[in-house]
Amino acid sequence: MKNYVVESYENYREEDRLSTNNARKIEFLTTVRVLDDLITEKKTILDCAAGTGIYSFHFADKGHTVTATDITPRHIKVIQNILKDKPYQMETAVLDATDMSMFENESFDVVLNMGPFYHLPAADHREKCLKESLRVLKKGGLLITAYIPRYFVFQYVALQNKDFLDAELAKQIIQTGELHHDDKKCFWTDTYYSTCEEMERLYQQYGITVIDHFAQDGTAAHFSEQIDKWSEEEFRLWCDYHYSICRERSILGASNHVVIIGKK
Repeated sequence: MKNYVVESYENYREEDRLSTNNARKIEFLTTVRVLDDLITEKKTILDCAAGTGIYSFHFADKGHTVTATDITPRHIKVIQNILKDKPYQMETAVLDATDMSMFENESFDVVLNMGPFYHLPAADHREKCLKESLRVLKKGGLLITAYIPRYFVFQYVALQNKDFLDAELAKQIIQTGELHHDDKKCFWTDTYYSTCEEMERLYQQYGITVIDHFAQDGTAAHFSEQIDKWSEEEFRLWCDYHYSICRERSILGASNHVVIIGKK
């Protein structure tokens, strides 16, 4: 069966997404700032949708034991090529995050679920992903899940391209959170857009204690051209400002990417 998410990423340079300009860097810089304060001792970490490894290598470089998996074969090849120049080893595998049967129960101190959740429009697939993440996570371990807010996405795509300024598309996203590759107005691939309230309820439903909830990039996507014109000092000031407000509830709903962290 054809996987349209894999096809989308096979034809996209994920390795450039968080590093090509300042506006995109905010997502990564904010996230590692939060996680480095939280993950201080050496841990075993599963990056179960590693992309091309930006978070995997960040934590491996700091001495953590990292396993990097992704559903897209090209991404794993990129990671393996980078590893040739690293002084450490990292386990890698092509893996669907809804089936982590290659790992035993309670194998990891931390599970980074930074990508698969918002590419699973079917509720039962999201449930499988969450259950598998919790199964391989040790008691007391951290589950870190990224999602894309439902009320951000239509505003963003409609402002980028007026072809998507469509009442039916807006209604579909607001009411269901779902986008499918064969939708008439599909602007990406198979995706699911959540709300901060939904994600907190979901964690609580599975007995996960929410310990943090923050906006990775905030409102930066709406004025990326301006951000990219700033000096290094101006950019640093903005990053500090964003970090200071990244847990504000109104910013959670307005951000391009959000992370929720819970303890098993």
